[in-house]
Amino acid sequence: MGDLTTAAAEDAAARGVEGAADGAEASSVESRLEGHRVELTGYCYRMLGSAFEAEDAVQDTMVRAWRNFEKFEGRSSLRSWLYRIATNVCLDMLTAGNKRARPVDLSGPTPLAQAALNPLPENTWLEPMPDGRVLPSAADPAEAAVARESVRLAFVAALQHLPPKQRVVLILREVLAWKAAEVAELLDTSVASVNSALQRARATLAEAGERGPDTADPLDEEQRRLLERYVAAFEGYDMKALTALLHEDAVMTMPPFDLWLRGHDDITGFMLSIGASCAGSRLVATVANGTPAFAHYKPNPDGPGFVPWALQVIDIQDGAITGMHCFLDTPRWFPLFGLPETLDADGKAADGKAADGKAAVEE
Repeated sequence: MGDLTTAAAEDAAARGVEGAADGAEASSVESRLEGHRVELTGYCYRMLGSAFEAEDAVQDTMVRAWRNFEKFEGRSSLRSWLYRIATNVCLDMLTAGNKRARPVDLSGPTPLAQAALNPLPENTWLEPMPDGRVLPSAADPAEAAVARESVRLAFVAALQHLPPKQRVVLILREVLAWKAAEVAELLDTSVASVNSALQRARATLAEAGERGPDTADPLDEEQRRLLERYVAAFEGYDMKALTALLHEDAVMTMPPFDLWLRGHDDITGFMLSIGASCAGSRLVATVANGTPAFAHYKPNPDGPGFVPWALQVIDIQDGAITGMHCFLDTPRWFPLFGLPETLDADGKAADGKAADGKAAVEE
């Protein structure tokens, strides 16, 4: 928002805009534009698969909209006009051909005996996103459920397999419930072309055939108990208890490393070998991509307290944990999620508030 304010001030100065009336009008325009920021960020995130690129795309959209607002003649709604700008920004960003993915999209699982941590460049990976930055408040529970489902990691990863314009069509039609005629107008194409693109996009997603995790909000009692048991097992490094919570085909991924593991035996075996330094960790509950998540702090090797290690995005399905997606680039993720930089020896953040995964789950 700061960049938009700066752009507004620069443009006002360049035009010699003075007086309270002009200031009030500028503030009103900025407020109207900002009112769409969250939903536009969600749209751009689904398009790009990157939290930071999505926010850059929305900021570019806002600045373009501000600077061209006088040309907006109201022939469409402000929302439609902003989506048109955002779509063009995203399509321009996607011309480089980069397609973000999860480790499970790039190779088969690695047996524990062959496990090696090979990092790949940051722009390889699908990125996590805080719910609050991409999910607008929705009074309709069904609408809110669709929104959460459409930002889960598996769905956003599947979208990356679609050509960019098919991606636009599917998101606008299936997620945001636009009419075919509205999408056709946005893309300057025909309704028949939109319908054809939607059919092809649906067919591609159907071929993936991946069932998504449960995305209940709020969590039901069974899910809360499962997560409480997960926190207790992980923090206690109790592999027997953890095994009881994991689906037999559960996966663990660790971007930026391409390694991923399948099955509770390999997961717990990894945690007791290569990952043994995580014993005694603390988890702090958060939410990401419409599903439960935890900030993982491991014991500080240089003194008391705990230091950031991973952002864990948890998949739950049919009463079991099916995915532990551990994003290790904590200097990027913890500030984005508003998480404490460190925890003290009592598991508290610098502000003195308790940072307890179990307590946060219960809330």
